[in-house]
Parts: sequence; C-alpha cells; structure tokens
Amino acid sequence: MVGDPTWVGDNQLDGFYTTKVTERSAKVLFAQLVQVRCVKTVLLHYVGYGYAKRGCPKWLVDGLLHWKASYPKACLITMFHEVAASGLPWTSAFWLSGSQHQLAKRLVLLSDRILTSKHSYAELLQNYAPERFATIPTLPVFSTVGELQNPSSLSERACRLVVFGGCSKRTKVYEDSLEQLRQICQYLDVQKILDIGPPLSSLPANIGTVPITAMGCLSSEKISVILSGSIAGFFNYSPTFLGKSTIFAAYCAHRVIPISATMSDLYEEGLQPGKHYALSAQYNTEKKDLALMQSIADNAYSWYQVHNLRAQAQAYNALLYSLNAI
Repeated sequence: MVGDPTWVGDNQLDGFYTTKVTERSAKVLFAQLVQVRCVKTVLLHYVGYGYAKRGCPKWLVDGLLHWKASYPKACLITMFHEVAASGLPWTSAFWLSGSQHQLAKRLVLLSDRILTSKHSYAELLQNYAPERFATIPTLPVFSTVGELQNPSSLSERACRLVVFGGCSKRTKVYEDSLEQLRQICQYLDVQKILDIGPPLSSLPANIGTVPITAMGCLSSEKISVILSGSIAGFFNYSPTFLGKSTIFAAYCAHRVIPISATMSDLYEEGLQPGKHYALSAQYNTEKKDLALMQSIADNAYSWYQVHNLRAQAQAYNALLYSLNAI
C-alpha cells in the first residue's frame, strides 16, 4: 500500500499486489485496511516526509491506531528510516521537529516490533519507551539497483567513475565538490565520468580533462551493469548517514570504491573512513595505490553482505514469525 494518493504505478510489483490510499486521512486508511480482511499484520516503512509534506503524518498514526484498537490481534512492525528532522530557525523542520518526535513516539508505543536503519535512531527510539523494547535491531538499507554475487576486481574494469542518485544529491556534487572530484579522477586515472539520474539543470561538460556523460534515468538492471564495470562511485553527504543511503549501498553491493567528498567526526554502522570508503581529500596527484583501493572496495562489499537483500528478508521473516504472523 502506497501512502501517496497521486501515485501512479503497476498493480503488481515483484509479485505483490499494489494499491494506494485514496485520501490521506485516518478514516480512509482504516477503511482500506478493513476492506482487505486478510490483513493481520502491517509492515510500515516510516519516513515522516514520505507521508506528509511537513513530515507530520498524523493521519497515518491515527489510522493505524484505530485499526489496532478495532482488531486486538492486529500486529504492526515499523521500520524507522527517519525519526524527525532538524533545521535552522526559519525552516518548518525546526518548528515542527517536536511534533515529528511526538508522532514517532506514538508509533513506537503502537508497534509490536520496531527496527531502524541507523544506530543513533535506535538509541533515540529506545528512550521513547525503554520498558517496551529491550533491544532495537539496526539494519542499514540495501541496494535498490541489484547486487553482485561474484564481482570482478578493479583491475578488470574500465577506468570510469559514477555519480549516481537524485537531483539534489548530484547537484551538490557538482556545485560543492568539483575540486575533490578532479583530484580523485587524477589519482585514479579516471577516463570517464558517468552521471546517472534525472536530468540536471546544469551539468559540467568535463572535470579537468575527464568528460562527463549524462546517462539520465536508467533501469536498475542497466545501472547495475554500469556499476559492475566501473571502479569508483562518488558522493557528497555526511558519512554519518551512510547506513541509510541507497546510493552508498549500491556502490558497496557492486564492489566499487565508495568515495566521499566530506568527512565527519561521527561514524556509525561499523563504517570507517579509509577502510570502507575513501575520503577524496586524502588522495592527491601521487601515483595511485591500487592495492589500497581494492582493499577499500573489498571492505565495503564485505560490510554490505551482512545486511544484503537476503539478510534483510531473513530479518523481516524472523520478526513476522515472532508475532505468529506467518
């Protein structure tokens, strides 16, 4: 079930029937859940902004509360991909942060099982209801563009680098990280940069002497093929959030070198700079160390295997069985 009334898509996805809420209201959500009488368990992937423009989906929480109150045997499993936003005083994220936290707390109290994609979120959620959950599993996200079982080594791949993601993430790369990108391209002897994602309003023709090719939006299968034949993937956002990044997950799953334009004093999910991803600032124009780069790609790939798609399915399966929902 998709929580966006304007969503347009196929009525089946990966073998599952799909539907959408016809209106974002607690009454409508409850009615649609009741209409499908076989629904005894709901697995909710929660991101406040995914269900409401300002990140406060009261309709969602109220609707689920009504559903659980009406059906005592109903079970709710909530995966918290986010808890609440924060921002500067002139933004709505700042003023609505309290409401977002309150809704998250209500969901914790309403849920029979919870998990999250980030360790610091688990600590926060635990504080909401310490008596309800002894431990909260942390499960970093998986790649949304496939995984490789036997990826080739870097020496067997083309000397190309990928910049992948949505418009905002890629725009930040080209607006704020051109020098870092130039340095890492020179260090790795990159011959081509492939930009993958929705068209940008402005895209450089090249970085130094390295041409950029705009690939546009591609199927997950085509993106997987490109990544499997590339040596590196570049990104610019805080390493603190790598565990919830599908971009980083895609790089790891394809055994490319994940390269960060930024660094942070906070590290989570067992990730270490220089071991699981490269910091562009650490590599100047000196001759590349291919063994070190291969080691980073290997470590990232190994880290990913602990929570790959198969591992995620097993984790959710265990949660469902624990509730006698299967």
